[in-house]
Amino acid sequence: MNSDSEKNVLVINGPNLNMLGKREKEVYGDISLEIINEQLKKQAYELGLNIEFFQSNHEGNLIDKIHKSNNVIDFIIINPGALTHYSIALLDALKSVEIPYIEVHISNIYSRESFRHNSITATAALGGIYGLGVDSYFLALKAAYSYLIN
Repeated sequence: MNSDSEKNVLVINGPNLNMLGKREKEVYGDISLEIINEQLKKQAYELGLNIEFFQSNHEGNLIDKIHKSNNVIDFIIINPGALTHYSIALLDALKSVEIPYIEVHISNIYSRESFRHNSITATAALGGIYGLGVDSYFLALKAAYSYLIN
């Protein structure tokens, strides 16, 4: 964990989340990832947290970012996208660093297709927030703040 008094939070978004606001609006809504990030930045500022954002459609880039975050980032909020359901490599990356994390999903993965019901990446998470639309991110940031100040 970072020794500075200010805490650093990293929000990671996996494959296809750059298409928020454009894809399957009935499932994911019409707010873009850029707007979500701007709103999270405001919330982080109000909470006194530093926040950074990273999105990639490539599993290896996500893994590299997690590795580089060790001893720099205090908390991760991650929406792994479809990697949630099968990426042991992403889970191993999350477990290889000593950074607590919360998994978020905009949709309720348990009310969708059966292949989405299993979250491999959540198995080492502090917890998960899903099915609450983009509010899942904001609730996760509040939970990260609570975790970091206690």
